[in-house]
Amino acid sequence: MRSIKIDSLEIYTFLKEKNLLEKSSKYWWPNVGSFEVVVGAILTQNTTWKNVEKSLKNLQNFLELDSFLLLDENLLKELIKPSGFYNQKAPRLLQLAKNIKDEFFTFKTFQKNVTRDWLLKQKGIGNESADSILCYACFRDEMVVDTYTKRLLKTFDIEFKTYDEYKIFLEYSIKKNLHNSEINLLFARFHGMIVEYNKLKSLK
Repeated sequence: MRSIKIDSLEIYTFLKEKNLLEKSSKYWWPNVGSFEVVVGAILTQNTTWKNVEKSLKNLQNFLELDSFLLLDENLLKELIKPSGFYNQKAPRLLQLAKNIKDEFFTFKTFQKNVTRDWLLKQKGIGNESADSILCYACFRDEMVVDTYTKRLLKTFDIEFKTYDEYKIFLEYSIKKNLHNSEINLLFARFHGMIVEYNKLKSLK
């Protein structure tokens, strides 16, 4: 692979100068720090956020951990239909919620004590979903890598083979140069800017 001539901080600055998050909330992802983020991180798999929003609206009375656990699986399938793959997502979401309750008892304890390894052991949670939950629900210093990330970096002639390589590249220069900053907020907005830039430029 050819040498990389730009670092992640320079890419972050490039995106920041474009004011991509002018109309977004502080952390970009809606309702950060809530169980709703956990649900959204699963629902957004293989679909658009517009479809997720429809499902979340249907779930508006069940977006706390305890109330979510009251849902019947068939009802949950019906409520999350707009997000697609509801036959897979419904049982996985219910099992995840049950596991959170059994392991941590409260969502606040989950936020404080959950690990990336624990999340990756849950059915239906991969690297992207785990990092989304950690970054936006738990305020951890974790950068999310997704298809949008890979498309953006490709325009800078940067490609890696694994998720972890992308993640390390994105995090390294931010942590090294902005170590006194709110790293979680920077990573949250960095990912948001990447997504919005892709939408703006229709990157393929």
